[in-house]
Amino acid sequence: ATDVPVARRATALLPADAVLLGEQHDAAEHQAIERETVVAFIDSGRLAALAIEMAEEGNSTVHLPASATEAQVRTALSWDDKAWPWSAYGPVVMTAVGAGVPVIGANLPRDHVRDAMADVSLDAQLRDEARVAQQQAVRRGHCDLLPESQIVPMTRIQIARDRAMAQAIVKARVPGKTVLLVSGAGHSNKVLGVPQQLPIDVSLRVVKLQAGDAGNDPAAFDTVWRTPALPEKDYCAGVVRRSS
Repeated sequence: ATDVPVARRATALLPADAVLLGEQHDAAEHQAIERETVVAFIDSGRLAALAIEMAEEGNSTVHLPASATEAQVRTALSWDDKAWPWSAYGPVVMTAVGAGVPVIGANLPRDHVRDAMADVSLDAQLRDEARVAQQQAVRRGHCDLLPESQIVPMTRIQIARDRAMAQAIVKARVPGKTVLLVSGAGHSNKVLGVPQQLPIDVSLRVVKLQAGDAGNDPAAFDTVWRTPALPEKDYCAGVVRRSS
């Protein structure tokens, strides 16, 4: 129920080796919930690390003191403000840093993307049915405008990103504590995303943060935390017009 405080909902997910929070990137309320979840995990003494899609693998705040400034943290994470507005994610990140909890970049580095597109072994990382569903998600995500020849390479990028995030979780594991991964909801999907790339001995809870009442696949997430609907946005309207 949405009227239960975030702190109580968050601590009810524990114990787990990893908790995945899948957000809608343009929902400010989702980043607020992420920050409250970080606080709840810190208060319970359980937060091993905060892993984030918003910074690339190889970047982390591990070497910074809890007193680090926002500028130092942004430098340590090689933050890209155009892709991920610091105003949205800074409070989540700084809450962890201020508590002495490492923040770890989990996304596939940009210079690995081209290799991923050509990496045939990535096709075998998902079962056929899940791979077809992921390909369909890639088509929709690009407004059905990608040439068909691009679908398989672009799907490989998604799988490579999920694998990078899963590896970040595994590396950050601490017995008896929890790694929290913040990413887009597509990456946290249990059927298609990061959970498919994790070893089976990682105990996992997956939460979808959802603005409004869109239908859900119960197999994809352990639980859905709803937030108020956002104004309908047709992300493809302008794109389709420009290309026609």
